[in-house]
Amino acid sequence: MLYAMLAYHVEAEVTSWTPEEDAALMSELLAVHERLNAKKVLGPAARLGSTAEARTLRGPGAGMVIDGPFAETKEQLLGLYVLNCANEQEAIAIARDLRRANPSAVYEIRPIRLYLPGEALPETAQEGDKG
Repeated sequence: MLYAMLAYHVEAEVTSWTPEEDAALMSELLAVHERLNAKKVLGPAARLGSTAEARTLRGPGAGMVIDGPFAETKEQLLGLYVLNCANEQEAIAIARDLRRANPSAVYEIRPIRLYLPGEALPETAQEGDKG
């Protein structure tokens, strides 16, 4: 089963880190990534750009482009992972491992299904899916 692991953090805190502090955290996270790669469960991962550079398209018709994500939250979505886990418990265990490396982050675990017009991949197919 595929899971999205969404990493939330207080953006102002993350941007306040010195390059050395950021590198130390990334070193800890890369150790977790290496373990996940060895188990062949880690898919794409990304550190998102700043919310100040984000744009949101919303509204009817062609929509309107507005600055940034427009949500009143203290934490922002700053990164994501795609994981191929046997079950939810494995995904939660991975979130705990990531959290040990980055204890002030919040991780949202959400099942995902790839959408490929015309066919479902075996790891995302649900009983009764026809693609």
